[in-house]
Amino acid sequence: MNRWLAPVVALSTAGLIVACSPRHENGADTSGSALPVPPRENAASSSLPYAGAPKVPDPLPSSVLSGDPCADALTHEQVVAAVGVDVPGKRGDLAPIGPGCTWFNRDTGGAVGVSYTINTHVGLSGVYANTQPQSAVWKELPPVQGFPAVAYAGNNGGAIPEDFCQASIGLADSFSVDVSLTLGSNKRHTEDACSLITQIADMTVTTLKAKADS
Repeated sequence: MNRWLAPVVALSTAGLIVACSPRHENGADTSGSALPVPPRENAASSSLPYAGAPKVPDPLPSSVLSGDPCADALTHEQVVAAVGVDVPGKRGDLAPIGPGCTWFNRDTGGAVGVSYTINTHVGLSGVYANTQPQSAVWKELPPVQGFPAVAYAGNNGGAIPEDFCQASIGLADSFSVDVSLTLGSNKRHTEDACSLITQIADMTVTTLKAKADS
């Protein structure tokens, strides 16, 4: 078992780049949604990607993001791996972005979030155009099972969060899935959330690809 799979605790209070995500009762944001970008009504598939975003070479069908992320994004086993206990997800949709879900361990304070960015219709291009300039941390990740991905955290010019990171994975040029991870106090000074976020991203892509093949 990987070291990071132990229960994560203590939600971050650091400033986040998410503009309008749902918050838990303790005020921490764990939705995993990138900054909203207005839909480009005239944007045809031929105009994507833009703003430096990479093209998705082998896209998944849009149907993989058609369901409830609380039911479809992570399996029970993956939720346990991420937050240490099998807990039901809490739905939190954002109209400019799409449906989202958060899994929160009340005993430890650990959380992961997944949201489907389907309402912007521009996929990773919106993240590159809007989120990148406002991020304190921006890392282009190795492709997640062949899908381009970026990790980001904090606000440009502000403090870099020690225990929180988000990532966006382009499943097609016009839509993406966003994930977030909050580390606990037992890992805050020993682990890098933006390195561990790749494992959340990989689990999510694995589950969505299985849905596409079903």
